[in-house]
Amino acid sequence: MPMSDFSISPRSSPQSSPRSSPPEATEELHRLIRVARGEEPADLLIKGGRLVNVATGEVYPANVAICGGLVAGIGMHYTNGQHELDATGRFVIPGLIDAHMHLESSLLTPAEFTRAVLPHGTTSVVIDPHELANVLGLKGVRYVLEASRELPLNLFVMASSCVPATSMETSGASLGSHEIAEILTWERVLGVAEMMNVPAVLNGHPDTLRLLVAAREWRLPVDGHAPGLTGPDVVAYAAAGVRTDHECTTAEEALEKLRLGMYLMIREGSAARNLEALLPVVNTGNHRRCLLVTDDTHPHELLTRGHLDHALRKSVSLGMDPVRALQMATLNPAEAMGLHRLGAVLPGWHADINVVDDLSGFAMHAVVKSGKLAFHKGRILVPVPQHADPQVRGRVKVGTITPECFCITIPGRRAHVIGITENQLGTRDLVMDVTVKDGEVVADPLQDILKVAVVERHHASGNIGLGLVHGMGLMRGAMASTVSHDSHNLIVVGQNDDDMAAAVHALEKTGGGFVVVVDGQVVESLPLPVAGLMSDEPAEVVAERGKRLRDAAGQLGVRLEAPFVTMSFLALPVIPELRITDKGLVDVRRFRLIELGADATDPAPA
Repeated sequence: MPMSDFSISPRSSPQSSPRSSPPEATEELHRLIRVARGEEPADLLIKGGRLVNVATGEVYPANVAICGGLVAGIGMHYTNGQHELDATGRFVIPGLIDAHMHLESSLLTPAEFTRAVLPHGTTSVVIDPHELANVLGLKGVRYVLEASRELPLNLFVMASSCVPATSMETSGASLGSHEIAEILTWERVLGVAEMMNVPAVLNGHPDTLRLLVAAREWRLPVDGHAPGLTGPDVVAYAAAGVRTDHECTTAEEALEKLRLGMYLMIREGSAARNLEALLPVVNTGNHRRCLLVTDDTHPHELLTRGHLDHALRKSVSLGMDPVRALQMATLNPAEAMGLHRLGAVLPGWHADINVVDDLSGFAMHAVVKSGKLAFHKGRILVPVPQHADPQVRGRVKVGTITPECFCITIPGRRAHVIGITENQLGTRDLVMDVTVKDGEVVADPLQDILKVAVVERHHASGNIGLGLVHGMGLMRGAMASTVSHDSHNLIVVGQNDDDMAAAVHALEKTGGGFVVVVDGQVVESLPLPVAGLMSDEPAEVVAERGKRLRDAAGQLGVRLEAPFVTMSFLALPVIPELRITDKGLVDVRRFRLIELGADATDPAPA
C-alpha cells in the first residue's frame, strides 16, 4: 500500500459528509469480500502457523488470507492462495509499531533506517523529527515525509512542538503555532510531538495554549515529555491534553501518570533503558495503556541487537506474558496514536504481518508489508528506494574559527564545570579550582578537566559558548560533533585550542558529523552530510565507522561507553544541572545563563 493512503485532514469536521468513492475502490472492496467468503483464492496465503490474536489475547492455529494490501480472512478454512507462505511450527503476529522515536538518532536516512529495521519486524514508526526541524524548519519535516513516501515502512510524523527548546540557544529554524498548524494538515502527520516546554504549558504561554486548543479541537494526540513531573503540576499537564509520556524512570511516576489517563511509553533505546524499572507497573488492569518504544537507537545496536524485537525479548525474559508484550508493541500503539486498522491481524485490517520462530526470541522468519512478502529467510525482497534532496546538505556554516576563539579567561581560579555522570543524561554543576597559565584557563587532563565549546553553525553568526567539562577522560586531542541536542550547533571538547579549531574545520569540510583530531590531524571521522545529522552511507558502513570513532576516543583516554552521545547532550539546556549552548553556560535549575567563573561564595561539589 502506498504511504499516501494514510492521510489526515485535521481541519475537516468529523460530521462532514462522506466523499464519494472511486469505482476502483468499490471493486477492490468487492474482491476483498469474495476472497473473505472463499469464492476467490487469496493473493497470499500464510498457512500452517499459530496466530497471535492481539485483539482477544489468544493464540490458536489459523491461516491468514490476504487480498491486495489487506487481510481478507483468518481461519483454517482458507486453503487456496496464488502465493503461499509456509508458517508451519511458527507464530503469526502483527507488524511491530514504534509509537515514539527520533529517526535522526539512528544517523541513517529513511531508506537505510528501513533497511535496518524491516528484518526485525518493524513495519510502522511514529517519529518526532525535531532534530531536522531545529536545523531546517519546515524543510526538514518535508524531507523526511518525501524521503519515506515509497518505502516498505509506514512512517508517520508528529509535529515538533519545541523548536528551539529554549531561547538560550541559536537554532537553524523556529516553529511557532502557525508553522505547526501547517504541518498538522500534511499527510501522515498524526498530532503534536513531545511537549518538552512544561513551564509553557503550566504557565499558560499563549502560543502553547493555541497549539493545545487546536489539537483538542482536531482530536489529535499530543505527546508528553515530563520527567519527574508530579502532584498538581502533572494533573494540570494531563488536563491540558497531553496524552502520553516516555520519560518515566520510576514505577511511582509511571503509575501516577497512568492513573491520570495518560499512555505510558516504556522506553528501551540506546541512551535510556527504562524497561526493567517500569515493567512491574504493568498489570491486567492497565496493560492496554502501556506501549513499548525506543526513542533513540544507534545504528550498531539496530544491526546487532535489533529494534522493538529487542524490547519484546527483554520483556519476556523479565517475566512478561509474550502476548501482552506483543499488544504493547502492536495494537496498543496503534490505538494510542489513532492508526486506523493497524496493529492486529484481523479481517479488513492492513496486512502488515510477521512470522516468527517463537514467542521468546522473536526471530523473524518472514515479514509481510502491505500484503507483499518483504523479508524472508534473511533477505529483503522489495525495493527500498533512496531519496536525494540537495536542500538538506551544506548545513555547517561557522565563519572564521582560529585557536584563539577558544581562549578562556576568568577572574580567579574557581569555575563552574559541567560534571558528567556516566550512563546518565543529567549533569552536575561542579565548582572546581582550575589551572590558569599566563592569565588563561587551560585544560588539565590529570584532573580530567577539558575545554568545551559550542560553535553556532547555522548562520555563521560567530557565537561561541565556552566552558569546562569533567568526566570525559580525554588525555590528548579533541572530539567534535554537529549532533548536539536540540539546536544541533557544533560542539567540541578538547585538550588544546589548536586541535579544537582543527576539529571544527574538519566538520565544516564534511558538512557535519563526528571527528577525532590529534596534533591537527583527523584520526577518525564519520561524515553526516544530511543536515549535519545523518549519513548517506549504508547502515553497515555507519555502524563500522562509529565503532572506529569510539575506539579512537578510547585510545585517547575516553572511558565513556558512548562518548559522542554523552557529548551531544551537554548542549541540551532543558535537563539539569549545567549545560552549554552557543550563548554560554546554562544553569538549568534556575533556567538562566551564568558566568563561567565562580564566586568565592559558590560551594564546591559534595
